[in-house]
Amino acid sequence: MTTTFITGANKGLGHETARRLLALGHTVIVGARDEERGKEAAAALGARFVRIDVTDDASVTAAAADVAAHEGVLDVLINNAGVHGPHGDPADLTGADALGVFDVNVFGVVRTITAFLPLLRRSADPVIINVSSGMGSLAVTHDPSRIESSVVAPLYTASKAALTMLTTQYAKALKEVRVNAADPGYTATDLNGHSGPQTVTEGTDAIVRLATEELGAGSGRLIDRDGPLALS
Repeated sequence: MTTTFITGANKGLGHETARRLLALGHTVIVGARDEERGKEAAAALGARFVRIDVTDDASVTAAAADVAAHEGVLDVLINNAGVHGPHGDPADLTGADALGVFDVNVFGVVRTITAFLPLLRRSADPVIINVSSGMGSLAVTHDPSRIESSVVAPLYTASKAALTMLTTQYAKALKEVRVNAADPGYTATDLNGHSGPQTVTEGTDAIVRLATEELGAGSGRLIDRDGPLALS
């Protein structure tokens, strides 16, 4: 039985990932900052809820301790929680704006990996999946044939570029763990006002693929639902 913990799983991509992995036989733990919404989502899915605020060290530590006490091991950690940050004129951005976005999208991932790594190391096949974005790829965002090239979102794109680099660095350092990044693509979620052309099911294809790959499938990759993407 594969035990999977997903951050930001009360809605959107995280919720759909939980639903799909439960259907595939995973034991899924729904992680969310909002306790009421998290409990409602977990109950509807038939999963267990654990509160986690990835911007708070104590909350992340407590979540890992909860999983240690109940499941004792973790096979798959999916770092899905993320924010877009401010919209509008980039001239109005502040340092506080940048810290807020990076605190969730990058620093939150560091906190969560550090806290859950001891549990992952108890698994025979530990997996970490960071939900990144093609918006963080220089190659993708400079390709005029891609919709990502037309979007201006400085803090979101910079944070996802950092997250993809973080993924490759963890993959190099943690030889015993498969660490990969998933690009959901332009998916209709709260993050973009449900403007994306993809459904949440299509948007979770890459995440589910990484969560269900066989041992030895590879580490340090960024993939979307069609396959590998350029890391630069």
